[in-house]
Amino acid sequence: MTKKPSTQQPSQADDADTQVLIGKLTDALQRERADAENLRRRHQEDMASLRTVVRAGVVKDLLPVIDNFERALKHVPKDLEGHDYIKGVQSVVKQFEKTLSDLGVERIKTVGEPFNPHLHEAISIEEGEGDVEIVSEELQSGYKLGDEVIRHATVRVSTKLKLQV
Repeated sequence: MTKKPSTQQPSQADDADTQVLIGKLTDALQRERADAENLRRRHQEDMASLRTVVRAGVVKDLLPVIDNFERALKHVPKDLEGHDYIKGVQSVVKQFEKTLSDLGVERIKTVGEPFNPHLHEAISIEEGEGDVEIVSEELQSGYKLGDEVIRHATVRVSTKLKLQV
């Protein structure tokens, strides 16, 4: 026994049901594509954030080395100031500074700047002129990567001291 192929034309109801199904599937596909795009974007943002955290961690580990080179250069004996060895150490410090700059790391501005507790860590407050707290001395450099502070600048602050009675 062989089946005869159906010669019935799809009814208008079947056609409408098919159109509704196509509409639902199209909507579902669009939602899935939007979800995939959002997931891709969120992944890229997470990777960029992770790169920044890793970069900041490496820089933070290198800061004591940079500090020690800078301290050494501040205490060079007068008779060695023009020596090639000292020039070599100065070149190393400049190379560190350039590398930090290339990574997007900035040294926090200190002396002469208004005291900012988000950027500066005050060790002492001295009496000075004016009503605004101004950084008078930098004890240790601070660094930031974008808006993230890697290390606060350690500073002395000068302000007009008001005695309370």
